[in-house]
Amino acid sequence: MPLAIALLRHSRNFLVGISSVALFSLMTMTFFDVVLRSAFNAPIQAVTELTRILMAIIVFSVMPVLSGKGEHITVDLLDGFLNRYHLARATEAVVTIACAIMLWWPAQKVIVLAERSRSYGDVTEYLGLPVFYVSWFVAIMIYATMIVLFMRAMAIGLAPRYLERLND
Repeated sequence: MPLAIALLRHSRNFLVGISSVALFSLMTMTFFDVVLRSAFNAPIQAVTELTRILMAIIVFSVMPVLSGKGEHITVDLLDGFLNRYHLARATEAVVTIACAIMLWWPAQKVIVLAERSRSYGDVTEYLGLPVFYVSWFVAIMIYATMIVLFMRAMAIGLAPRYLERLND
């Protein structure tokens, strides 16, 4: 199990690194766009499409990480009741499995859209980047999130002590 935990940690660090680079690029691009727009009346033409691409990378690259650590926003209206009857862990496992199953539909739809944009030859307006690359990245990250959620549900149900080690 320690090898699997090490692999998951390296994968987590890689995905957070991708998101960090994308966020830094977005911040730098926005800064230079504002300076060029204000000082020289010469905005960066491709800033809108780059912002969309970078935002997709930022959000979807950390989605498996947040899901694996259980750091999503939750509503705890029933926690007192569930804790009283020792059902909190079972409920969390069931909800996690339900979330993983529900991700199947959006992943399939994103693949359909990616393949449609690839078959049409859709490219971005200014840079001419193929649109389907970003769509495929989004689909892959949704599938990765599904796998992580299934793994988390198994850890919750079978080996809850490993959750603390994964979140270190």
